[in-house]
Amino acid sequence: MALKLASTTQSFREDFTYRNSPDAIARFPFPFPEDKYMYSVNIEPAVSRDPGSIFEHQFDIDEHYRSEMAERAMVLEKDPRRSIVMPHMQIAAWDALELYMEHMSQDYPEWFTLERQGDKWHWTNQALGLAQSFVFGQADTLPYEPLEYIMRQAQGDVALLDQRDGDLFMDAGVVTAPADWSLAFDAGMSFKQWHSPVPLAHQLGVFDRALRFLLNIQVGHPVRRLNWTLTINPRMDTSSETYHEWGADRGTVTAQNAGCKVHLRVEMQLMARLPRSHALLFGIRTYLASLDEIVTQPGWGQRLYRVMRDLPAPIADYKGISRYRPQLLEWLRRFDPEAP
Repeated sequence: MALKLASTTQSFREDFTYRNSPDAIARFPFPFPEDKYMYSVNIEPAVSRDPGSIFEHQFDIDEHYRSEMAERAMVLEKDPRRSIVMPHMQIAAWDALELYMEHMSQDYPEWFTLERQGDKWHWTNQALGLAQSFVFGQADTLPYEPLEYIMRQAQGDVALLDQRDGDLFMDAGVVTAPADWSLAFDAGMSFKQWHSPVPLAHQLGVFDRALRFLLNIQVGHPVRRLNWTLTINPRMDTSSETYHEWGADRGTVTAQNAGCKVHLRVEMQLMARLPRSHALLFGIRTYLASLDEIVTQPGWGQRLYRVMRDLPAPIADYKGISRYRPQLLEWLRRFDPEAP
């Protein structure tokens, strides 16, 4: 099935014109397989399955491509610190560029083309009207450093994790749509350090098991998992740096407007070993859908109500839900016929 891109650019800020088509809602990665939520590693091999779904290709591109690329360019112009590559991560950056270009050109040939003659490469992005000849490994032949260059053309954020001393360190990345965290703050931190704010999971040993697993990922055997939170308004950039712009939005939710204000935010997280550098690529592909859109799918409204109703308080606090959970539950209750 050919990829269809929206011809108009939607906004993730100010007037919030972002919307999902019925097709986009149908392929939205609803993250709850049960009526309750519990911490789990929930990792699976990142193999192609379910044609037309977000699981078909390693790097999913959808109708919002041009809108998200416009948003990324806007954020990077305002805050260049959203792109960080430490000196020892230069090879990993080229590794990542190659991985993205290979998959995007193979999976979406109608939009992307990669031609290679030795280290002389030519990249064409018809979706954004770009064409670039460059020498692989020579950063001065690109308009941006290699990681930023390709991430200005790929949906989702990315962090490159250096593996050393039995741990993973966030030493590079392009992150313009984080869920309440900061690349500039986390840069250089170890795996457990940047996960330290997460409640309960440490006591359950989730991160110990996850780290052991990630350290053993091999080239050619990527894995993926889903993560979720809630966001008020369809705002991609909910970084720590911009909290002053969006934090107060949580106080605007009512039982009447929750359907249009509250958005389920799901991350498809990809972990892939890079061949030259041996770094681990950590991709974070974010999907947003309003509750009004979510409840158009059979059973999703009822399940979301039950998950939100029974969510442990520490997790609700960590995800920023506690302030408006009563209003959220009041709005969702109608979708559960067994609710009092």
